[in-house]
Amino acid sequence: MSAAPRKIIHVDMDAYYASVEQRDDPSLRGVPVAVGGSSERGVVAAASYEARRFGVRSAMPSSTARRRCPDLVFVKPRFEVYKAISRHIRSIFARYTDLIEPLSLDEAYLDVTENKLGCTSATEIAAMIRADIRAETELTASAGVSYNKFLAKLACEQKKPDGLFVIAPSFGPTFVEDLGVGKFHGVGPATERRMNEHGIFRGRDLRALSLEALTQRFGKAGAYYYGIARGIDERPVRANRIRKSLGAETTFNADLHEGDEMRAALRPLIEKVTLQCAAQGIAGRAATLKVKFSDFRIATRSRTCPGRLVEADAVETVVHSLLEPLLPVKKGVRLLGVTISALERLDDAPLSQLALPL
Repeated sequence: MSAAPRKIIHVDMDAYYASVEQRDDPSLRGVPVAVGGSSERGVVAAASYEARRFGVRSAMPSSTARRRCPDLVFVKPRFEVYKAISRHIRSIFARYTDLIEPLSLDEAYLDVTENKLGCTSATEIAAMIRADIRAETELTASAGVSYNKFLAKLACEQKKPDGLFVIAPSFGPTFVEDLGVGKFHGVGPATERRMNEHGIFRGRDLRALSLEALTQRFGKAGAYYYGIARGIDERPVRANRIRKSLGAETTFNADLHEGDEMRAALRPLIEKVTLQCAAQGIAGRAATLKVKFSDFRIATRSRTCPGRLVEADAVETVVHSLLEPLLPVKKGVRLLGVTISALERLDDAPLSQLALPL
């Protein structure tokens, strides 16, 4: 006799940082808002739905965002405020279950298979959580309900903003058939391109391949792809999980050859990663630079620091020192990436342990 399906909820706050700013400043309501730095080297941390209509997205260089939306209003991030509201939201989650896996300040998985209300309907619990958040924070949240994490997250995306969507066990395998593989959890742009090269574009294409074929082409990840193509995802909801690393990379339309070009291109990546770390209340002790050359050769350089890397300027100093030995380059550079690892929570970190700009 098979076990009863799990009951998983994915909750995602709607345009969280921007919505907090619009809540606290009525003059920002109804106008396109970007949370982040407005300088040429700045990066958008979050965009309101009004800004998204112009194509403004998180992690976009501020200069690009301003070109797309000349009336865009930039607001400096207030991470302490976002963290305080996030703690309140998590206290709401805790009324219903202790199995809470935060993904960031504004997003989390909840396992309500066994819950504190003894409620048999995960959909009812999701509706109550959304109502509590609205009543107590004046903010809206979207929620997805399903029998695993993969489908709960997909469900959450169906009715944003301020929506609730359910993918029942009987509908899971069918739901993923027409889904583009780029929307599958764990399939990034590079893996999507590899799958496309093998004629795999949608869930049904992935499902047509045997476990042996997928393992042969994608290694250990093949078993995972085999499962999610059939609506199967056994990953548990892990309370108090912390990520091992955070990174960002970009591929250029034209190869870079000069050191100054590369340093300028690295800054938005560094801003993006440090903003993500700040948003999650974490910092790392190690930085890694990834360089892919025009002949597709990849070079990576890493450095572990005695203190935690918090500020973008501190990360930039380390990353530039990693780049320097590679200059001048003999081949053009087609991709640059920055990763922060050895991550730790900042809640109890004394100032002396933080790596500040040199």
